[in-house]
Amino acid sequence: MSVHIEALKGDIAETVLMPGDPLRAKWIAETFLDDAICYNQVRGMLGYTGLYKGKKISVQGSGMGIPSAMIYYNELISEYGAKNLIRVGSAGSYQKDIKIRDIVLAMAASTTSGINNSRFVNADYSPTADFELFMNACLYARKKNIQIKAGNVLSADEFYEDDKEAYKLWAKYGVLCVEMEAAGLYTLAAKHNVKALAILTISDSLVTGEQSTAAERESSFNEMIEIALNIT
Repeated sequence: MSVHIEALKGDIAETVLMPGDPLRAKWIAETFLDDAICYNQVRGMLGYTGLYKGKKISVQGSGMGIPSAMIYYNELISEYGAKNLIRVGSAGSYQKDIKIRDIVLAMAASTTSGINNSRFVNADYSPTADFELFMNACLYARKKNIQIKAGNVLSADEFYEDDKEAYKLWAKYGVLCVEMEAAGLYTLAAKHNVKALAILTISDSLVTGEQSTAAERESSFNEMIEIALNIT
């Protein structure tokens, strides 16, 4: 049992899917896993373990933003032996050709967070995805004819920015979309020598203003989950 997760040793699988929304964790467990058992309700951050095609898989909500998510990443790795952490989340498109419900694999994660400033003083650390998980996701998507985009994403500290046009600079330099956790995940995975990948579904577009509903974000995006469940 850790500070924020009430599971016992052995309750959590080596592969953990990591949605930000705990209700998405519940939906994933109930929709995709057999014999799912809830192992965590501390602070309402739901976590489940079940079987997918006979393999033990866990799914754990992490909350929104790098500070919240890193608590769960840390405890899952250090206290429960997680080896494969796969973020399954929503993102906002920065590019005209990336539409609502498109899937993006985060090869690298730029960030507006200062999480690595104290680690790498006067330098920029670029956290990246695990190559094996990334390639497995690409190959699975191709096999199932699931269209994906891949590249650099932005892990932002602010959801509501004062400057509504700020995204255009990131877009100019090829950043595909914005989310709020991948840079923290990739940094801790590198530190602890475990594997991590962020798989994102576009829920809104800063280019067109189009948005999906809260219900759609919570309980859809099936293709993203299918990819995540089949790459370890």
